[in-house]
Amino acid sequence: MSDSTQYCFYVDTTKCTGCKTCHIACKDRQGDIIRSSTKPVEDGVPTLNGVNWRRVYEYGGGSWNVDPNTGAYEQEVFAYYMSLGCNHCSEPVCVKACPTGAMHKRKEDGLVHIEESLCIACESCSRACPYDAPQLDQERKVMTKCDGCYERLAVGRKPACVESCPMRALDFDTVENIVAKYGTGDSHIAPLPNQSLTSPNLIIKANRHGQSTTGGTGQILNPSEV
Repeated sequence: MSDSTQYCFYVDTTKCTGCKTCHIACKDRQGDIIRSSTKPVEDGVPTLNGVNWRRVYEYGGGSWNVDPNTGAYEQEVFAYYMSLGCNHCSEPVCVKACPTGAMHKRKEDGLVHIEESLCIACESCSRACPYDAPQLDQERKVMTKCDGCYERLAVGRKPACVESCPMRALDFDTVENIVAKYGTGDSHIAPLPNQSLTSPNLIIKANRHGQSTTGGTGQILNPSEV
C-alpha cells in the first residue's frame, strides 16, 4: 500500500430505505471497541448515549396545494434518506482544529484517526467538522469517531456498515476502485454540507428528489438518534 492510497465511501441514495441497519451495525462494533467494564449493556448494544459514528437521516419537504378552479389537490412532497459517517476528508478540518495532534490523517490509507492518549476532550474537532463525525465519549472524556473499520480492511473485509446494508446502498474501497466501479458520482445533496469545505472522500448517487446543499427546501425529519 502506497502513501497515496485513499479510502472512500460510496452511498447510493436511490437504494437507501432508511432501515438503519448500518447505524446499528456500526453502533455494535463501536461498543465492542470503546466501552469500559463499567458501561451498562442493554440487549447486547452498549449504552453510549450521543455517540453514533454512522447516522441515517431522513430529509424531506414540499407542500400540498389546492387548485382554486377544480378543488383538486396537487403536491410536490419529497423525502429521501442519507447514511452518513466520517468521510476521511482530503482536507480534514478536524485535524486542523485539533490543538494536540490527537486527530490525524494516516499516510498509509488516508483514514482519519484519533490518538486517544493525546486527546484532551476540548471538542475543537467536533465543532469544526460539518459532518458531526467526531463525538465525545462522556464517560472516558475522549473524542471518538468512525475509523474506517481498519482492522477489517487489514483482513480483506468491508466496514461493518457496508457488509450489513441489505440494499447494498453502501460501499467502501480505495478511491480508484470506487471510481472504477461507480464513476465519479453526482454533486452532493442536502443534508450534506457543500463538499468544497473539506474535500470529503465520499461519492454520492443522488436521489431523484435530491436537494441542493445550499438551497434545499426541505429539513431533517429525524433529528434525534439512538
